[in-house]
Amino acid sequence: MIFVSNDYELPNRSIFTCENKSARNMSQAHPWIAKRTLSFDSSGIRKVFALAAKLANPINLSIGQPDFDVPQPIRFSAIEAIESGKNAYSPTQGVQPLLEKLQKSVDLKFAHKDRKVFVSSGTSGGLVLAMLSMVDPGDEVIVFDPYFVMYVPLIQLVGGKPVLIDTYPDFKINVDKVRDAITERTKLVLFNSPGNPTGVTASVEEIEALAKLCKEKNIALISDEIYSRFHFDAPMRSPAEFNENTIVIDGFSKSHAMTGWRLGWVHGPDAIMQTMQKIQQYSFVCAPTPFQWGALAAMDYDMTKHYRDYAQKRDRIVKGLRTFYDFVVPGGAFYIFPKAPGGNATQFVEKCIERELLVIPGNIFSQHDTHFRISFAASDETLDRGIKVLRQLAVDMR
Repeated sequence: MIFVSNDYELPNRSIFTCENKSARNMSQAHPWIAKRTLSFDSSGIRKVFALAAKLANPINLSIGQPDFDVPQPIRFSAIEAIESGKNAYSPTQGVQPLLEKLQKSVDLKFAHKDRKVFVSSGTSGGLVLAMLSMVDPGDEVIVFDPYFVMYVPLIQLVGGKPVLIDTYPDFKINVDKVRDAITERTKLVLFNSPGNPTGVTASVEEIEALAKLCKEKNIALISDEIYSRFHFDAPMRSPAEFNENTIVIDGFSKSHAMTGWRLGWVHGPDAIMQTMQKIQQYSFVCAPTPFQWGALAAMDYDMTKHYRDYAQKRDRIVKGLRTFYDFVVPGGAFYIFPKAPGGNATQFVEKCIERELLVIPGNIFSQHDTHFRISFAASDETLDRGIKVLRQLAVDMR
């Protein structure tokens, strides 16, 4: 199934629909507000995040943020950078030692003749720059449904048209569907594995087929690899292995718990990277300088234990919910995307909230509202509390 969104179409986000009306009313009261901002609502995830702050003892399984802190040696490196006066703007592309280390890592992995790296202000910043650099008004961008909440609004913000390819019920990539969706207006394909919200990892066969199709059709391929270190059952594979023109977006936010530090990096063909850097000069300017020095230390810090802990958390929640819910076992990231009892995720999430359990309804990420996202980036105690509530809800709704 393929959906093509219309320009400035307000999506159905029924969990907190009042803000859609507020946006319309605001645009009428304030005619200076750009119409492009009406093509999407405020993030439903951030709304749940705000709700969590109001509850006394929430069971928060909603936010995609590691529950461990930035390791101490990395924190100290950032503090040392601040105390030693490394607080000014960095070069747009990043501080030279970090840039060189990232470039060496990328060269060792891919050995492409035309693959350059630069440091972005978070992976979200990298996505913004990629869309501004590559998508013209009217261009079509293929996205797999369900998708990270930021993808569709970003495409619409730059005037592009999201083309959504349905991957339910197993969340696998069907390359024949992608081929059928390609038109003369198709500019790029946006790919994410391990996936948010599903945690599903694409197979090597899916990745290779998609990469080669994009190369055959001369269509750009962006691979969002922010969860590349959280790959539990097999080594991480990138479409850049099979298509040297793939643009890869990665970062430190999830791997080292630096979500607030806003540090990502992007690598791909030099002409694209130069264009993205040019736009960064006039927007983000550069990534936060002291934290870039912290990231330099992060590249030498062994995070393996933390990634193993998350594999155990995955196993914990799979075991706890297996006989109560229908879901695809996640192979990476820190999400699981079960089917909601009764078939309506928004109504189910409202029942969860009544019991102070915070999860995210599927319509935040999808044209469907049949599933809900659980983040198992939480303490084992919190996971066990959440599992208990979810099991009881499943029994009550039978």
